[in-house]
Amino acid sequence: METRFVDCSGLSCPEPVIRARKALQEPGIDEVQVKVNSTVARDNVSRSARSMGWNAEVSEVEDNFLITLTRSP
Repeated sequence: METRFVDCSGLSCPEPVIRARKALQEPGIDEVQVKVNSTVARDNVSRSARSMGWNAEVSEVEDNFLITLTRSP
């Protein structure tokens, strides 16, 4: 299982969504972790990933959100 980390902290939408979607489309990637620092980016990235068939789990890390995206079985 290969994991990709995407740091989108400080970026406004739609940039975090674009970067997350790009990582999700890379061949061989089974998990993507996206770091964002706004609730709007958190919600948009999670919603976008779910629409592509990925699971999204959000955790808070200090003043940021870490979204862990995994392939649905």
